[in-house]
Amino acid sequence: MAQLYFYYSAMNAGKSTSLLQSSYNYRERGMNTLVMTASIDDRYGVGKVASRIGIETEACMFGCDDNIAIMIEDANKAETMHCILIDESQFLSKEQVKQLTHVVDNLNIPVLCYGLKTDFQGELFSGSQYLLAWADKLVELKTICHCGRKANMVLRLDEEGKAMRDGEQVAIGGNERYDSVCRKHFRECLWD
Repeated sequence: MAQLYFYYSAMNAGKSTSLLQSSYNYRERGMNTLVMTASIDDRYGVGKVASRIGIETEACMFGCDDNIAIMIEDANKAETMHCILIDESQFLSKEQVKQLTHVVDNLNIPVLCYGLKTDFQGELFSGSQYLLAWADKLVELKTICHCGRKANMVLRLDEEGKAMRDGEQVAIGGNERYDSVCRKHFRECLWD
């Protein structure tokens, strides 16, 4: 029986690496996967999921208004899909997460979602909120703060490397723009 998985973490925990490894494992066994990612994030090129350690794969892009269930159904008609893997799943809408439950429950295809849990202000992303509520399995991928504690929060940094308190929820960037920290250091930078 297929299930909906949500692998979540702060930045730099290896979410994309884990996704790429899972896709490789399926393909190595002669099974087809569909890798998808949010069109808003094109840091590594359009239609690609890439890891900081240098591995990448082609990906189908989705936008905020796309019907992901139809995209997956169409791909499955062309070639039987054995697993759907979604990177940057925090950018999914509530309706798109609902569509993924349809894929799991009605098409019986496992869906593995990888994304951030919270933004730079400690607030849930919409996609993460509904994945946390509706996924069959929740898996936290861990990374560490500069102090050695588990990093479960993300700071957005300005041009001088100082933590930002305000701004739009979404601002695409990597290590030059964000820092994963423990709650203590997040609190010291933003709440205290």
